[in-house]
Amino acid sequence: MKRQEALLEDGVLFHTKKGKPQPCPRALAPLADTHGHLTVFREQNPACAIARAALAGLHLLVVPADPTEDAPQAAAFLGQMEQWIQEARLRLDEAAATGIETPQFKGYSDLPALVDNVQVVAGVHPYGAALYSSQVEEQMEVMLADPRCTGVGEIGLDYTCKVDPVFQQEVFRRQLAMACERDLPCELHIRDAKDDEAALAHQDALRVLDEVGMPSAGVDLHCFTSNVSVMEPFVERGCYVAFGGALTFKNTQDIRDAAMACPANRLLSETDSPYMAPVPLRGCECEPAMVALTARALADLRAECGLAVPQETYEQLWANACELFAPLSLLH
Repeated sequence: MKRQEALLEDGVLFHTKKGKPQPCPRALAPLADTHGHLTVFREQNPACAIARAALAGLHLLVVPADPTEDAPQAAAFLGQMEQWIQEARLRLDEAAATGIETPQFKGYSDLPALVDNVQVVAGVHPYGAALYSSQVEEQMEVMLADPRCTGVGEIGLDYTCKVDPVFQQEVFRRQLAMACERDLPCELHIRDAKDDEAALAHQDALRVLDEVGMPSAGVDLHCFTSNVSVMEPFVERGCYVAFGGALTFKNTQDIRDAAMACPANRLLSETDSPYMAPVPLRGCECEPAMVALTARALADLRAECGLAVPQETYEQLWANACELFAPLSLLH
């Protein structure tokens, strides 16, 4: 399949699955995609995706890397990331020469450009838990030693897959301990078995967090797609909760209820690209730029129920993301 190479087609950032132009919502504060994969695109060029994200108003992108899957050789993966970022920088310079600029946000001093603030988190996804080994852990160590790598993830439990839950828990414990030992934030992937109303994966994850300990740098409950009662004990422990495109789907009122119930200082925005593009782009390949649509949906939702005006939600999403993933310029 031919990869998307253009930053803007017909002068518009997004198009629906049927090719209809879809304007990008104007962000009211800098945007953050706290979880966007770059290595598994079918259509998008990763460098182009970074540049397009900058044009949408992003100033932070957190990219997960799994040494059992997309980053078996840590040095090669990190080198590829640098190439994509430099290509994105060139594309943005070329766009600026034609009058296409990234959005400006008043009141934000020393705001890092997105190409200076693409961060990596390293971790073995529950799907790959059976492949965890000393060699895999060695590659994780290489990534965690790199200045661009600022956290551990995505790690956790997924009871929809065939990997033994006990083994998943062992691997989860080990990686969670690594985050605690290094004072790094971690991103959790927790998914219950289909039709499991008891939410056993979430219950087991809470038990592991209580036994191993919460990383002092913070925990992100990535791609939250459950309900308020499942979310609450994580929030009580201080976890952030990240909402993605599923928030906008027709039959996901439980997720919207959770987004309304989540304390403002725990909210995060993400895409989980290339999966779950938000409405009205559902069915398209998701990319980090689409967090602009999810942030708008979150802001509108919380405004409609009287929790906050949109400006406040946008500002809170940015502040929370920076609290968990401080700009690279401040870390090194």
